[in-house]
Amino acid sequence: LDACVDLVIELGYDRLTMDAVAKRARASKATLYRRWESKASLVVEALIRAKQSPHIGDHDTGSLRGDLLSTFCGHQGINETATKVLGSVITALSTDPEFAEQFRERFIAPKVAVTQAIYHRAQERGEIGPDVDLEVIGPALAGILLHRTFILGVPPDDATIERVVDHVILPAVQHPACGGRTTKLTSTLKRNTKARKTS
Repeated sequence: LDACVDLVIELGYDRLTMDAVAKRARASKATLYRRWESKASLVVEALIRAKQSPHIGDHDTGSLRGDLLSTFCGHQGINETATKVLGSVITALSTDPEFAEQFRERFIAPKVAVTQAIYHRAQERGEIGPDVDLEVIGPALAGILLHRTFILGVPPDDATIERVVDHVILPAVQHPACGGRTTKLTSTLKRNTKARKTS
């Protein structure tokens, strides 16, 4: 699995072969096929289980802000190796349907579940309202970080993650720590929209 991740980073998903992984791991191709039926299944499991792969855990700190920072900052979040791995397989999401399906079900879905659990706990604690659209807000932090990494070429550090949490995520969910600024802004936007419709 570690050999597979190394080769994904070196070659990219499209150029990776089972032969290359077998050679790097000093194993036979038959050994690989006994365990993994395809390149897609091998790569996805390598992304999940290999030592170099990115992982996030569920950290219940007692607050939404604490949970998000504990989950995404430090070695838990997006590091240099994780960036290289994800960058190497991202094109395969549109070119290899088998890989895309397994990647989303086995690699992405558990991470989404962790994030959803963070927001559900926040709702249970009364930190955010029950009407917050978790389907939209849940992936927002990861989406911003990935955009900065792959589109802008600026890998985020812990300070950036903290800024996104404080200036985007918490205001978006009308977190009490924001002093009600989002609520006031929403009311203003509603009044302006109503005025335009009336005119």
